[in-house]
Amino acid sequence: MENRTENTAENTAENKTENKTENTTESATENTTEAATAIKNIIFDLGSVLIRFDRQTFLDRHAADCTPAERTLLERETYLSAEWIMQDRGTHVPAETAQIVCGRVPEKLHAAVRGLVCRWYDDILPIEGMSGLVGELKENGYKIFLLSNAAKDFPEYWDRIPGHEYFDDWCVSAFEGFIKPQPEIYRRALDKFGILASQSLFIDDVTANIEGALNAGMQGIVFHDDPQELREKLHKAGVRISV
Repeated sequence: MENRTENTAENTAENKTENKTENTTESATENTTEAATAIKNIIFDLGSVLIRFDRQTFLDRHAADCTPAERTLLERETYLSAEWIMQDRGTHVPAETAQIVCGRVPEKLHAAVRGLVCRWYDDILPIEGMSGLVGELKENGYKIFLLSNAAKDFPEYWDRIPGHEYFDDWCVSAFEGFIKPQPEIYRRALDKFGILASQSLFIDDVTANIEGALNAGMQGIVFHDDPQELREKLHKAGVRISV
């Protein structure tokens, strides 16, 4: 009788110890997982997220005296050209692109070409509400980064972007040799920033670019030119921001 009582007591004690150990281990594992996946870094695209890249506005400035047909030609041969993409890859600088494009259009349009390619950023149009949103995220303790497809003239206008002062670092395609949504550009950005994909959220207006971020292990939000909607989506993702 005594042996049975002793065995029962021992088994009960062992079970309690095992259960306590299991619960402690499970709790520690859950906390570690939560800490590893909590968002600490917010990465923004530039054009059509922080500022407006409006081709018609640029044409109004640099091709104001051109006919509708000439404006169409200029848009096609500059912003819709292969050379524009090559700028983003870093294989051309804007001055080279302008020279190539000038060889394809009448001489009377050469000044407009140079303005559209080399000086489009003379009038930077911020997206209202985005600078304040970025500033609030920074104030709330998040690391803020930029990942953009842009040419090598990026440093010439970056400090004119409203809210640029909140950013910890940037990664621009022309300096990396890859463009979004190539997988390499996301890996380069994460390595350069020294951050984990699992703790990062990327915001871009192009769906394919968000897909690339998701494939790289980040969270992502497609921006629809609506800062309030973005606030709500960030809040839903667990980011500390007012809505």
